[in-house]
Order: sequence, then structure tokens, then C-alpha cells
Amino acid sequence: EEQQEEEEDEGSGLRVTPALLKSTTGEFSLESILLLRLRGRGIAHLGCLADCSNLEWLDLSGNAIAGLAPLAALRALTVLNLAGNRVASVEPLRGCRSLRQLNLAGNRVRSLRHLRCLRELRHLESLRLRDPLGNLGNPVCAAPAYRAALAAMLPGLKAIDGQRVAGRGSELFRLCGELDAALDGQAVAAVPPEPPQPWVQDGF
Repeated sequence: EEQQEEEEDEGSGLRVTPALLKSTTGEFSLESILLLRLRGRGIAHLGCLADCSNLEWLDLSGNAIAGLAPLAALRALTVLNLAGNRVASVEPLRGCRSLRQLNLAGNRVRSLRHLRCLRELRHLESLRLRDPLGNLGNPVCAAPAYRAALAAMLPGLKAIDGQRVAGRGSELFRLCGELDAALDGQAVAAVPPEPPQPWVQDGF
């Protein structure tokens, strides 16, 4: 079903070509491109993007992209913005072994099982499926406690939807919670305090 959807979505739209990449970046060689911004260009086909083998930062937001196959070859990619596209399957991204930040807000990801392949991305720290400011989401975001389930599935994440979920901040939050619970328990078990005594002796 997803494959059919991708094929239908790629029936029309702009294709990424060497000429497009060179005119956009000013580079003469695709291997020389390290940063690429192709936001809102009406792109439906990623075309020759796999030839940008040294690409580290890629913004493809606001296009009509469904199929991600060419991205599998981008081993050096660390930041990828796919917000506002038609992506239902992120399977090819398992090849992006250096990926640290991934924005998928405003796509067609229906289930957490469609994100399991991201487990192989050992460096992935930030994943965004929802962006309230841009009114962008995914069908999976309607599931109850999806952020907690996502954090459990991808324990290496430090941020989900822009909110910190791991690292020193959450560790401090956890410790504070344990301290509060301990104090609450002590308060329940404690003997009622004695009435306060006056600071001065009687008759002073």
C-alpha cells in the first residue's frame, strides 16, 4: 500500500538533477556539496541526490516527496529536514548512519512500527514528528502516549518534538521526582510534630 502511494505521489513534480544542484549551490561537483537547501521547490523525485556523497546538512521541507530511496547512500548526513512532505515510510534512512537530527513533521507516518528502522541510527538524538507552530503532524501522533512509546523504542533520543527527553535535564527531573516521593513517604510515616515552643521563658 505504501509503495503504491509513493508511486502515485511521484507521478508528477520536479526531479532533483545535477543541473539543479549545481545551480542551487554554485558547486561544480556533486561530491563537493556539504549543505543543501531545497525548501518549497515542488520536488517529488530525489533523482541524483545519492551522488552528493559528502552531504552533511539537507533541507527538503515543503515539497511533495514520498520516496526516500536515494537518501540511503548519504552516509555523512547529520541533519535532515523532511517536514511538510508525503513520506509514509522512512526505511531508506537506515543507511544514513551519521544522522543526528531528523524532522518528519507534517508527513504520513501512521504507526510507530514504520519508525523501527531508526533503531539502527546510533547517533540519532532529535526526532520531530509534530510541530504545533506550523500545524504539522503525522497520523501516528494521534496515538495515546506516542512520545513515551517512541522514547522507549529509541532510547538514544534526547529530544522528541523539540522537547528534551534524555540527558542531564531529564535525569535531574527524575531525581527530583524520586526525592519528592521519598519526602512524601517520610511525611506520611513521621510522628506529628510537637507544638512550637515560645522563644522566651514564661514570665520573661
